[in-house]
Amino acid sequence: MSMIAIALLLQSASPPPYAMPGEEPVEAYEVRPENAGAKPFEGDAMAKAFGGQDGIRRVVNRLIDLNSNDPVIGEIFVTEDRVRFRRTLFEHMCYLLNAGCIYTGMDMRSAHKNMGIQQADMNRMVENLQSAMDAEGIRFHAQNRLLAKLATMRKDVVER
Repeated sequence: MSMIAIALLLQSASPPPYAMPGEEPVEAYEVRPENAGAKPFEGDAMAKAFGGQDGIRRVVNRLIDLNSNDPVIGEIFVTEDRVRFRRTLFEHMCYLLNAGCIYTGMDMRSAHKNMGIQQADMNRMVENLQSAMDAEGIRFHAQNRLLAKLATMRKDVVER
């Protein structure tokens, strides 16, 4: 077997970053820092304010539960791959908060394409995020800093 054939075989054996085990397949895309839609905070103050990766994971898990069970916006998430969604949302927040993660998800516009998210839905998601952060004891100032960074992504998330 030639070296090229072996290299191709090894390359096909490892999962690409956009299709982790347990997730539904998605079309290939380029993993880039710009996909996160914003640059991470500088320093480690925001990561510490959120309790590091463990605290961020708890916020994300609570947020996903709140959104999925929400009587107003829950239907948006019915068809979503929850395994992938949980992973990429954690990576996204962890990356933005500069807590030592790489965001491997799609860019914001592609990730939210055809979800039909309206401004009222976005407002409800923000309320749920605030509830999740409150439950984790995140200080108001840190919450506002994160929300301000996320707000810049509205144009790529809200479709109508």
